[in-house]
Amino acid sequence: MPLAQLLTPAQLQQRLGQAELVLLDCRFALDDPAYGRRSYLEGHIPGACFADLEEDLSGPIVKGVTGRHPLPDPARLNQRLRDWGLRAGSQVVLYDDGPGAFAAHAWWLLLWLGKRDGLYLLDGGLKAWREAGLALDRRQPTPTPGDFAGQADASLLVDAEQLTRRLGSADLCLLDARALPRFRGDVEPLDPVAGHIPGAQCAAFTDNLDADGYFLPAEQLRARFDALRGARPAQGLVAYCGSGVTACHNLFALSLAGYPLAPLYAGSWSEWITDQRRPIATGD
Repeated sequence: MPLAQLLTPAQLQQRLGQAELVLLDCRFALDDPAYGRRSYLEGHIPGACFADLEEDLSGPIVKGVTGRHPLPDPARLNQRLRDWGLRAGSQVVLYDDGPGAFAAHAWWLLLWLGKRDGLYLLDGGLKAWREAGLALDRRQPTPTPGDFAGQADASLLVDAEQLTRRLGSADLCLLDARALPRFRGDVEPLDPVAGHIPGAQCAAFTDNLDADGYFLPAEQLRARFDALRGARPAQGLVAYCGSGVTACHNLFALSLAGYPLAPLYAGSWSEWITDQRRPIATGD
């Protein structure tokens, strides 16, 4: 069974109230950091706790060194997960209200800490829940603290130094999850330098979804990533994006497609450009 698993709104509704369920609302907006918590307080899936991208799921930014969303300290993340009730045997369901990038980022963080089963994304997110006519709640749950104690898995990561050494390698398949205009360097709304890491391919994460915001079937995702990879080995895949968030959507989709879990360059473009010695490219 792949590490990536999906639930429908009906399947999630059947699980509400189960003792082993941990439900996390991961809504966020890069241009309005307060949006997620504000929206959560206005209404969320019953029993959901709010997981804030910047307060809970990222570490502190070090100017000129890190990207926009550094990895959180594992000990601190473990504590937050325990606060939300996480235990080793918990069933965790993650959702947001967009294309799923913030939920997928939380999914990857749980994998990074060693949680390998019982992890789900709500397919279609909160939009699908609402369209199914299911209720929202404004009450904030008070979960019984859990005892989860994960260990960070360095094998799921590639850092800037490692990636620099691999640039130009015939087997490297570096997938950039940003939209094509940002990849090309035509626009850059978030970072001070536009472009992409040399040798990367544009693999916009939104292409993992159909027109209604649901993940494509596994066979279509497999065809998408097979075409991007070409003759290079699956072991050569590396995912990145602007700050290590939307790349996790590609990692989730790769897993749905039956690929082994590829490493993440967590610092991504916003970290890459902090060192002017690192090469950049523009265009296709």
